[in-house]
Amino acid sequence: MRKILLILILTVYGQALFAQSGQKWLNYRGNNQMQGITTVTFPAKVKLKWSYDADGIFKSAPVISDGKIVVGSTSGELLCIDMNGKLLWNFKTENAFEAPALIHEGVVYAGNLSGMLYAIDLNTGKKKWEYKTDNQIMGAPSFAEAGGKKIIVAGSYDFFLHGVDAQTGKGLWKYESDNYLNSAPAIHNQKAIFGGCDGFLHQVLLTSGKAASKTQIATYVASSPAIDGNKAFVGDYDGGFSCIDLSSSKVVWKFENKESNLPFIASASVINDRVIIGSRDKNIYCFNKANGKIQWKTNTGVRVDASTVVNSKEVLAVNMRGDVMLLDIQTGKKIWNYELGTGVMNTPAVIDGAIVLAGSDGNLYLLAASK
Repeated sequence: MRKILLILILTVYGQALFAQSGQKWLNYRGNNQMQGITTVTFPAKVKLKWSYDADGIFKSAPVISDGKIVVGSTSGELLCIDMNGKLLWNFKTENAFEAPALIHEGVVYAGNLSGMLYAIDLNTGKKKWEYKTDNQIMGAPSFAEAGGKKIIVAGSYDFFLHGVDAQTGKGLWKYESDNYLNSAPAIHNQKAIFGGCDGFLHQVLLTSGKAASKTQIATYVASSPAIDGNKAFVGDYDGGFSCIDLSSSKVVWKFENKESNLPFIASASVINDRVIIGSRDKNIYCFNKANGKIQWKTNTGVRVDASTVVNSKEVLAVNMRGDVMLLDIQTGKKIWNYELGTGVMNTPAVIDGAIVLAGSDGNLYLLAASK
């Protein structure tokens, strides 16, 4: 009984580590389970409040804490911008940031294409530590607590998932996969859960970095899994979308696109009985969580690489043409559409009163409610 209670406490605590408030969006999928959900009510109509022109372009997603927006650029700069569009600091490196950053307890964690993982003070922009992997970092780091340690977990193109001490930057363990790691790991039940270009969904023990299990899905998995209960939901580069039982490591159901094998680059959102994801075949799909049946799909006109953000009523989506859309979660019908004018490759950051998008034109945009 004590063991069951301890597991329950650890599971709930792990979820609470990244429970989002209305003024924070600490990692690019909103919580540690990479669910892409928000408690915020989306505005009935939006307008552009401001834009910030950066050097380079944005391939990563913004994160927000304490009135500060943090986003990495292909110029090699990690930028911190306030909610009025003013630059607070920029942290310069020799290579591009394409992976989203993570904010935890006043520290920004971010990896770049040189394979460097940095810890930076959110208030000052000063480096606290750096950790080197042997190839580029394309996925966001995640935060976990296990074995009495605070751990930053990050994948690299060196094939390894790295467990790093969050306070010192010292390596704790490395788990070797069979190919590149592109995405941020989800944290659930004292495990890091992630896909790789080896085509497997891996479950790795956070205390040791040792394998718990792995499940073959496809040839490549480029996005983060969304975790709900003991199920993981993830798309692949072959155009498939799978539900995996994390207890048995077996595939529960799999959607295979008969019309197109274009990939799912985006990560899924999961809420209540629905799983929502955008595809490079131009559609936003809504699946029944239990059986994988399509509830609806909405054609956006061009490919969708950015991940959705959802609440219990609506879906926020954006495509590579820059159409920012709010859809009804029950029907997929469009509620409103805002033309940003440039494509968006990654997840919007959503807080009360603001939707922040990093454009492929090198501008950071803040949309606010319009009367």
